[in-house]
Amino acid sequence: MDLNQYNFSIHITTKNRYKDLIFTLNKINYLLDRGDVEVIVFDDGSTDGTFEKVEKKFPLIKIHRNEFSKGYLYCRNKMLNETKAKFAISLDDDAHFITHDPLNKILKQFDEDKNCGLIAFRIFWGLEEPVEIISNEVPQRVKGFVGCGHAWRMDAWRDIPDYPEWFEFYGEENFSAMHLFKKSWNIYYLPEVLVNHRVNIKSRKQNADYSIRLQRSLRSGWYLYFLFLPLKLIPRKMAYSVWMQLKLKVFKGDLKALKALFLASFDLMISISKIIKNKDRFSDCEFLEFQKLGETRIYWEPEKQ
Repeated sequence: MDLNQYNFSIHITTKNRYKDLIFTLNKINYLLDRGDVEVIVFDDGSTDGTFEKVEKKFPLIKIHRNEFSKGYLYCRNKMLNETKAKFAISLDDDAHFITHDPLNKILKQFDEDKNCGLIAFRIFWGLEEPVEIISNEVPQRVKGFVGCGHAWRMDAWRDIPDYPEWFEFYGEENFSAMHLFKKSWNIYYLPEVLVNHRVNIKSRKQNADYSIRLQRSLRSGWYLYFLFLPLKLIPRKMAYSVWMQLKLKVFKGDLKALKALFLASFDLMISISKIIKNKDRFSDCEFLEFQKLGETRIYWEPEKQ
């Protein structure tokens, strides 16, 4: 089939997580039966045989590979910039749709609002699917979206800058969300489409990468302040961010958080030239309008579990 005939392109980036990836691919493989869908996996330098195994086990799935890792955002940018599909869906390699036949629901939302540039899915974080999946929530316009499950209208993607690869991880979705707002594209939270992100969020603090994740989370938030916020708001926002880390973590004995604060501060200083080059500040009126939008829906919890 010619790529121009595809409505949907499903994008998954992976590295050395073959078991998680295979689980996800088995869950979504039925979507290829529609005929207007492609699934693309980007293997970012895996050493566990991911490329060869996926190529053999899933012949209808397209898989690309970096011989050496170039980073999560490099892979996402490349897939988005090369697809000819009308809509692109991003899933983490450890995330899958619980909702059956989600694509028609996504298409309906895009059709109802021609200014809808991106759809954020309802996401349940847990190693097992929730027992109760019904939600009384309704679609609403929101500030942002979560990387592990969302859908792009490709016209909107082409209207804004690529994900900033210098962020490395964390914050890139907020970067895109703010650019979408400035270009008059809407982001909608669509609870009708439920995704299971197979992560035990409570155990992350005990993981070896806790400190680096916190460092990157902090610095990305600070990057966004300096890139988008009116200058007069930045000192107060920075002071509040640092104080909350000290109050909630460092003063309670979390020395990894103190290390993350110092390293994030250093990262901010060495990224000043990139910030100056890429800044696109809100006017006071734009920022007030942006603040009126609904908050990004990151976690969903069923009422009965």
